[in-house]
Amino acid sequence: QVHLVESGGGLVQPGGSLRLSCVASGSIISINAIDWYRQAPGKQRELVARITSGSRTNYADSVKGRFTISRDNAKNTGYLLMNSLKPEDTAVYYCNAAVLTTTKYEYSYWGQGTQVTVSS
Repeated sequence: QVHLVESGGGLVQPGGSLRLSCVASGSIISINAIDWYRQAPGKQRELVARITSGSRTNYADSVKGRFTISRDNAKNTGYLLMNSLKPEDTAVYYCNAAVLTTTKYEYSYWGQGTQVTVSS
């Protein structure tokens, strides 16, 4: 069984920064893409950033130039560095990863979410 555990969320003032981490554990053979989603109250979950196994990245237009997604394969960890945070970035942020394990073909797993609140 694969578990994704997120950390790094919290309360930050506008213009501040946070770095989110997503650590995968379990009988992992490999991790393909790692995605970060967010969901604000009353809104649908949206894809914020994606990094492929080849470290190609994609970002939502709303965060381009401010957020940076990265990964450390040796640690089975994905990161989302968020700079110049705005109140509009307030949401629950979720990690999603496509994982191949010893007992299951590649499958998408979700983290529990971590709250990011940007407010003065």
